[in-house]
Amino acid sequence: MRVLISVYDKTGLDDLARSLVGLGHEIIASGGSSAALRSAGVPHSTVEDVTGAPEILGGRVKTLHPAVHGGILADLDDEAHRRDLTSQHIEAIGMVVCNLYPFRSNPSIELIDVGGPTMLRAAAKNWAHVASVVDPGDYDSILEELSSNGKVTSATRRRLAAKTFAHTAAYDAAVANWFASSDPDSTSLPATLHVSLELASALRYGENPHQRAARYRTIGEPSWWDRVVAHGGMALSYLNLYDADSAWRLVHQLGDLGPAAAVVVKHANPCGAAISGDVGSAYDRAFECDPMSAFGGIVALNKPVTEQVAERIVANAKADVLIAPGFEGGALEIFASKRKNMRVLSAPAPVADSFHLRQIGGGWLVQDPYRFVAGRADWRVVSKAQPTEDNWRDMQLAWRVCAAVKSNAIVLAAGGMAVGIGGGQQNRVTPGEIATARAAGRAKGGAAASDAFFPFRDGLDAAASAGVAAVVQPGGSVNDAQVIAAADEHGIVMVFTGERQFQH
Repeated sequence: MRVLISVYDKTGLDDLARSLVGLGHEIIASGGSSAALRSAGVPHSTVEDVTGAPEILGGRVKTLHPAVHGGILADLDDEAHRRDLTSQHIEAIGMVVCNLYPFRSNPSIELIDVGGPTMLRAAAKNWAHVASVVDPGDYDSILEELSSNGKVTSATRRRLAAKTFAHTAAYDAAVANWFASSDPDSTSLPATLHVSLELASALRYGENPHQRAARYRTIGEPSWWDRVVAHGGMALSYLNLYDADSAWRLVHQLGDLGPAAAVVVKHANPCGAAISGDVGSAYDRAFECDPMSAFGGIVALNKPVTEQVAERIVANAKADVLIAPGFEGGALEIFASKRKNMRVLSAPAPVADSFHLRQIGGGWLVQDPYRFVAGRADWRVVSKAQPTEDNWRDMQLAWRVCAAVKSNAIVLAAGGMAVGIGGGQQNRVTPGEIATARAAGRAKGGAAASDAFFPFRDGLDAAASAGVAAVVQPGGSVNDAQVIAAADEHGIVMVFTGERQFQH
């Protein structure tokens, strides 16, 4: 069998080539692959030997030749194809080993591979006769089949072909997305989006046990989730990941408000959040917000977990997932002995996505990821009362937590911790009432945040009934004057952010 090798990633190349030669196969290599094999002392022919033509255009053209592609594409079960090979003095090629230029890591015109995808697609199309190999991870199994059977089995060739077409599709998608995103004249979303996903990990189940689920990632682009380490507990489910992702992002959004931050999320909504001087205190205060809802929730901490913090966590209602940057001392041993089923994860900082996609019937909704456009320096005090530094701290905390609560949302915070969270309601008054009831008097002197403007003063009155000293909201209602007047009537601070933060 003739094997054509043209790889950018030369991982395992020497061993593969030596083994192929040892099994009696002939190797043809191009460009850098040929140079690597020559240095390793592996006998082979060059593409120029086969085509009789030199590489030209700085290597842009080397394998694009009938002597190469005729050998790859020939259907050896077709008599006419065999006659063409004979008349053109072309020998069949039974395997193509190729991986592509690293376009994703350094996008540029010169790293748009042409010859490689062309060879791979040709080989994958003719999978009945040709093995197309894109992944060095497949080398050992292929060599094992060649050693045992003298050939690559039909089932393996078909599997490799499917993998190859996924590989080239993802490569083309990356190039297309790069062109769309690098258009200097575009101020709108791209005309097309190309999403190519690969299975990253199977999940225990979906939203319910009868639903299959898995985590996928963009092909060739590992995410921060791929660097998460599971230290113990049961297998993760769909909702575990969904909620853990939400909690991890929120706790990092609170990180600049205090030395340590903690968040508890349940059913996609925060039910506790706090900042404090140390992570143990932050956790205690976050849990204290709503201990009932925290049962079976997700705990996220932005500092490593010590033994002392671990003891506090196992003393409280059980959490389904704990995610933190790391674990110190005997913390993991404590969880292993006292919370065997809790998923214990260490993770790097989350990374922002380019777009947020949500599926609807027959299509997708696409938007920019939500982010905080306006910071404290952009906020505007519209009340007669002026905020103190404590007011600012509580308003900032309440606002950031509120942005993570499903709308309509009201969050009450006092002393650097959320004390009442109401969300997911169809009006703006009810979440204020829910938040006030959960605060149970703890919001006095604190702040309230609303994810959208108050259309009427009743929402402001509901928040004021909790005893807060300040309210932060986007503003922009036709009734802003009435709402501001109500704030002045209550003698509380009101600040407009100028931006809405809905979460649906």
